[in-house]
Amino acid sequence: MAIEIKPIPVLRGKAAERFVEEADRNAREKRGSIDFTKQVEKMRAILKRSRLYNIDKEG
Repeated sequence: MAIEIKPIPVLRGKAAERFVEEADRNAREKRGSIDFTKQVEKMRAILKRSRLYNIDKEG
């Protein structure tokens, strides 16, 4: 017995415009909200002890 495939709802008109505006606003405001400062410091410390750090700086 087959299961009926239901159509995907599509936003139209003002609802679609509002959705896109809200998505764009969230992408701008919330982007980069995670602070990776500690992880970057650890990564740099590891690279300083390896040969990769010197290659990275020269290249």
